[in-house]
Amino acid sequence: MENRDHRIRGILYALVTITLWGFQAIFLKLSTDLIDPATVSWFRFLIAFVILFVYYLIRKPSFLRIIINPPFILVVAAFGLAINYVAFITGIKMTSPNIATLVIQLGPISLGMVGFFFFKEKLSYRQAIGFMLAGVGLLLFYIENLQQISGDSSNFRLGVLLVAISAMSWVVYAVFQKQLIKYYAAGELNLFIFGLPILLILPFVHLNQLTDLSFSGWALLIYLGLNTLVAYGCLTMAFKYLEASKISVMITLNPIITFITMGILTYLEVSWIEPEYFSVKIVATALLVLTGAIMAVAFTRPEKKKDIREFFGRKRY
Repeated sequence: MENRDHRIRGILYALVTITLWGFQAIFLKLSTDLIDPATVSWFRFLIAFVILFVYYLIRKPSFLRIIINPPFILVVAAFGLAINYVAFITGIKMTSPNIATLVIQLGPISLGMVGFFFFKEKLSYRQAIGFMLAGVGLLLFYIENLQQISGDSSNFRLGVLLVAISAMSWVVYAVFQKQLIKYYAAGELNLFIFGLPILLILPFVHLNQLTDLSFSGWALLIYLGLNTLVAYGCLTMAFKYLEASKISVMITLNPIITFITMGILTYLEVSWIEPEYFSVKIVATALLVLTGAIMAVAFTRPEKKKDIREFFGRKRY
């Protein structure tokens, strides 16, 4: 019963993260029209850190010690998340919310593989097929979008590359975060993980851009900062209750929210964000990615499923 309760908690925490990340790419795209990507990322970390710092300064001052004496792998995790933030928003600026949100799924897909190979988590045959479908779908999605670009496609290629780098740096963060959550509280870890990037990104920040922001611009930045605090807080708790592979395939579902929202905005022909290009092939390849993720989630039955290692480890005569 306790394991079932833990699983339910982990799923709920992951769902909060998925929902927030589903809208995140759209708001990040809007923010790049106001200020540069590095400044947006720095401000997001600043908001999240200040809120956590004040809260634990009052409620649990002992948590502040981790800022002075962090474990080495926590420093690496914070570096990974800093790169993830800056590379992802820069990639969105060069591409679009739909493209960036789907390409970033390289992160959770890779995390699932890390869970299988390094954390020795079980992976069923159907889950393995799901991961492969998602990988093939991502490749076809990239090719189809590339063909739709008129003129110089180098900016698009660079944007996709930056999102892919963002995905891999997120895996570094997630792997170490999963190890650390066994020994530290979630808020304690996030306090340092949000704090170090403030110093790392500061040399690239243009603070003068913040003085020219309108009320709606400030509201957008504050929302993105709160999004960071809540989404990563819930993600850290999800790591506490669920295996990395399960979390990774659940997170892969967040493009559904982005695609539906951008589809509605494109249909309404709003002027405040660039419309997305939807074709039968693009939608089909996106569905292929999501089908792979759904397969991996829907057929997860830990008590019954066979580990795919049994196939690879089986002796042949």
